[in-house]
Amino acid sequence: MIRNVLYFLFSCIIFIITAPAYPNVISPDLIENYTLKVAKKFSKTYCNTLQFGISKDGALNFAIGETNKEFKNNKLNKLIDNKVLINKIIMGLSNNCQIYEFPIDELEKLAFD
Repeated sequence: MIRNVLYFLFSCIIFIITAPAYPNVISPDLIENYTLKVAKKFSKTYCNTLQFGISKDGALNFAIGETNKEFKNNKLNKLIDNKVLINKIIMGLSNNCQIYEFPIDELEKLAFD
């Protein structure tokens, strides 16, 4: 009798403790919002740096460094499409800073390792 009660309690404890594990699903909206956040950060940093009178090369290097530093440890970095990110950066620069000619090749340095 005691054995049956102990089996029952042990079974209940096992079923209560073990919770089902669900996969970590990342929605496309979350990736899109994160990409937009990175692009806005880069655009804002680049525009502000240019307004302080720093050269275009210096502003570019500073914006890349600051953006890499802020977002380097995020788990969504490996899910970002770089072409989409570059397009959003270019659109942000043209809309916010009125910069229409930008060295797109230099944005390849904007990599999160």
